[in-house]
Amino acid sequence: MRMLPKRYDFDSMFDTLLTPSENMKCDIYEKEGSYYIEADMPGIDKKDVKVDFDNGYLTISAETSSSDEEKTKDFIRQERFYGSMSRKFYVGDVNDSEIKANFKDGVLKIQVPKEEAVHTNRTIEID
Repeated sequence: MRMLPKRYDFDSMFDTLLTPSENMKCDIYEKEGSYYIEADMPGIDKKDVKVDFDNGYLTISAETSSSDEEKTKDFIRQERFYGSMSRKFYVGDVNDSEIKANFKDGVLKIQVPKEEAVHTNRTIEID
């Protein structure tokens, strides 16, 4: 009886190429004057998630650690990630006081209201 999938060795070669940010899958969309970011964070507690806004960049970071029980197991393959991860998104100059975040059932939802562009008409002088 074979415990490992046939392509296990080939698949594991790519595991070293993945970065921690690839463990935080995100959907990004625009709706009703706002940008929305939804990040899957299964198994992570709300207290371990942080959202920062700095100079037009929104950074989502989280940290998770394995339990003592996990450390005593003799894994054949371990695909769940333990450690810190982060994703950074450029959202531009927005009113950071109006950014809203909600975390429920392992999904972080962030709403970033878009700034209304100020349109002015002027002729650009050509040198």
